[in-house]
Amino acid sequence: MSDTRRERDSMGELEVPATALYGAQTQRAVNNFPVSGQPMPVAFIHAIARIKLAAARVNRDLGQLDDERASAIIAAAQRIIDGQHDDQFPVDVFQTGSGTSSNMNVNEVIASLASQQGAEVGPNDHVNMGQSSNDVIPTAIHLSAALAVTRELRPALEHLRATIDTRASELDGVVKTGRTHLMDAMPLRMSQELGAWSSQVGAAIERLDSALVRVCRLAQGGTAVGTGINAHPEFAERMARDLAEQTGLALTPNDSFFASLASQDAAVELSGQLKGLACVVMKIANDLRWMNSGPLAGLGEIELEALQPGSSIMPGKVNPVIPESAAQAAAQVIGLDTAVTVAGQSGNFQLNVMLPLVAHNLHTSITLMANTSRLLADRAIATFKVREDELAKPLAKNPILVTALNSVIGYNAAAAIAKQAYQAGRPIIDVACEETDLTREELERLLDPATLTRGGNPG
Repeated sequence: MSDTRRERDSMGELEVPATALYGAQTQRAVNNFPVSGQPMPVAFIHAIARIKLAAARVNRDLGQLDDERASAIIAAAQRIIDGQHDDQFPVDVFQTGSGTSSNMNVNEVIASLASQQGAEVGPNDHVNMGQSSNDVIPTAIHLSAALAVTRELRPALEHLRATIDTRASELDGVVKTGRTHLMDAMPLRMSQELGAWSSQVGAAIERLDSALVRVCRLAQGGTAVGTGINAHPEFAERMARDLAEQTGLALTPNDSFFASLASQDAAVELSGQLKGLACVVMKIANDLRWMNSGPLAGLGEIELEALQPGSSIMPGKVNPVIPESAAQAAAQVIGLDTAVTVAGQSGNFQLNVMLPLVAHNLHTSITLMANTSRLLADRAIATFKVREDELAKPLAKNPILVTALNSVIGYNAAAAIAKQAYQAGRPIIDVACEETDLTREELERLLDPATLTRGGNPG
């Protein structure tokens, strides 16, 4: 038996793998774009299938499509949504800028599956009825990204924040040396340090939620250029309603289909918020790395969970592998956002022509941040041990504690005590006892690190 079969499209015939569910247009794209070896994200393909399912129902209800074909398309699209045929979508990310190849890939697979049920279904006339790649692909970008943020990223961030909050509560009594410019500063409680991380994550969630308001406005119904040609007047509203019922998202048609097709402003905004989240992740990861540094010649404030040998040549070395992984993921997201920004500028007249790149980068960033957030929570923050003895030693000798004496003895006198204590390697309290009229009892009260973490004027 031959391992290929002949398929025909408007440009003629060509060979297609015998077992493929797709047809000629998909095969042309496979032949034309051997670029990266990366197919479009599965979640994006599933979103296109959701659009096809909704379109079949809407066209049936509007009297545009007969029951038999509609039922066959709905059943076929559901099989794709369920992940039964993920291997049938081989088109490279770096394809035609409208994503037409991916739209036709899904159309052809659905038509093939529907035809197996005995219905005569065409990929263009029936599966693509009332649609164009120019509104399907922007809609799929928004729909799939909104689903990924809502179902994957947001829960991961909430888990990260809850984990941070739990540890902060556990460590509220632990006082450590603060650092600004990587230099010793006034003391703070470890709960305050972790509380800053929690606040950053919470603000990132708020920014993502705000961006999703715009992402949930869909292009579907704009067809080729934004005029809605070949779509029923009620098609756009009904499509948004059906997709909202499928997903639970607050989806609506965009107020300008021309803008939806010509630009990717909402996707650029979402990508920017993912970049902002990456900065949060980078900050947390690097704090953990610094706090874990040592164990003898670094800060040594905490001990991260030992997960694997850290060196091929130095026995016993253990590295902060989860924070390092997180920092790399964050750097990648920052870079992907730059590409999305460039892609967002490529809306020439009535169509943006870098849509597949936008889809790929958004999903990559969402996946990286979701997985990284859970790893940071479960394998670093939840499990690190505090080395309280290492925190206490520098805290006792921290010359910056003298800041608490400013309002009592003045800045210049306090600076002189700090300098003398630092040069002699002695605790501030001992030098202050010698250089001021304050009693040791008064100094213990004024210089108590735990008291200083509460703010205000200790004098």
